[in-house]
Amino acid sequence: MRLILLLLIIVTLVIESKAQDYQTIELDSEITMVQPMTGIVFWPGNSRIETDAISLEFSYMLYNDIVSEKGVYDWTPVEELLDEMASRNHQAVLRFRFSYPGRETSVPDYIKALDDYHETEGESEGRETWFPDWTHPELKRFTLEFYEKYAEKYDNDKRLAFVQTGFGLWAEYHIYDGPFVLGETFPSKDFQAGFFQHLDTIFTNTHWSISIDAASDTYSPFQAQPELKEIGFGLFDDSFMHRNHSGYNTSNWNFFDRERYKWAPAGGEFSYYTDYDQQNVLNEHVGAHGIAFETFVENFHMSYINGNDQPRYQSMDRIKEASMYMGYRFKINSFQSMDGSSIVNIENVGVAPIYYDAYVAVNGVRAVESLIYLSPGETLTCEIPAGSAAPVLTIESDRILDSQTIQYYGTINEPYSYIPQDVEEKVLSIGKNQEVKIIYKSNNFSVRSKNTSLQYVSLHNLSGQRLLIRDSLPEQTTRVDIPAQWPAGIYIIKTNLGTTKVRIK
Repeated sequence: MRLILLLLIIVTLVIESKAQDYQTIELDSEITMVQPMTGIVFWPGNSRIETDAISLEFSYMLYNDIVSEKGVYDWTPVEELLDEMASRNHQAVLRFRFSYPGRETSVPDYIKALDDYHETEGESEGRETWFPDWTHPELKRFTLEFYEKYAEKYDNDKRLAFVQTGFGLWAEYHIYDGPFVLGETFPSKDFQAGFFQHLDTIFTNTHWSISIDAASDTYSPFQAQPELKEIGFGLFDDSFMHRNHSGYNTSNWNFFDRERYKWAPAGGEFSYYTDYDQQNVLNEHVGAHGIAFETFVENFHMSYINGNDQPRYQSMDRIKEASMYMGYRFKINSFQSMDGSSIVNIENVGVAPIYYDAYVAVNGVRAVESLIYLSPGETLTCEIPAGSAAPVLTIESDRILDSQTIQYYGTINEPYSYIPQDVEEKVLSIGKNQEVKIIYKSNNFSVRSKNTSLQYVSLHNLSGQRLLIRDSLPEQTTRVDIPAQWPAGIYIIKTNLGTTKVRIK
């Protein structure tokens, strides 16, 4: 017994000695730039492309620019474009497409020359438009081979942030105007299922995404084969923030699981439905239709959004501000260091994870733990076998350009968080004729749902710490009241139906 007590005393003294050796390091660091792989996206031809208000550029690509003869691939157009973007300190989002209103298809010439290959000519958006012949086995074989070669070439290329893919007009998963015939002008559901499974095996590093329009049973196999939704593809929404976004668009996001952002990126493009949409989406606090851009970004956990026209309507400062609110942002909560060892606690205070490996490093030595998929509000404690009296902390990733940097908020710095206008009532539209209304009155929040049920309601501070939760609610619960008994400020209310910020006065 005496021996055991002696050992316990020795272990305790060693632990205390080790703890006393660590020095608390205070860091003064702000996020002043758009973080890599996030933000507003421009096209390469934009007159304001030489800017630090963005970190990403988008481009359509043509299959027949890469392949003209069977089995012969010339990636020069992609190489030149990626190098051009990287020279501006930007990474790429690329989308190969077959069909575009008013144009011929980008099907390779050798396929078009086959006697039994017959494209469809039709009218789309009032323009003469061609559609591929998806009855032909060579087009289907080529498409699978193309993406296999694409992945072999670029799956580990740091110049390429994200891949988008799909079929139909603009590869957006529809032929909303034109001669749609499943299996003829649009690939069959069986081929699509095989295509998705194929991409799941060949892209092992680069994230690829499809349009939210693929939720439609008219076009895709997902409703008939829901197991396909388990594939880890991301989503893009190319009519983001239009007037009726809470209907069709939101239903499609819901179909693919609103938690998908935890493992796959969410992106898209500002709505072109009307000029008004483009002109007003970034208006502070109200957006184009009464809901702020920042609120949309929080609700859909957006990492990036195509906003090529925004320099016509908004200042570059506003575009940079909006870009910086997207995707991940990291804060160092605590940093302890001594010779040869450091302990760091880091938090994601952004709206989405980082989707590639990134590591806390001290004096150039990386932690073992990766920050990949660290969700908003989550923390990670890293032990790094490096340290000193004046340690240097960085966040490193092999998936960003050598010229890019992942910044962080220091231990003494407060993260920026969007503060909505001071309103007494907030309404979250979550689907057709469904909504959640939050009413603040007499130091009480009343959370009420319409045409749907509440399963839980929780209140959090801006650091993500949960202050209160009401769960295990009876079925068909449509109202939950929670007290606003905390100090004045901005808080977050989360429910199974959506998340929003509220103000306690």
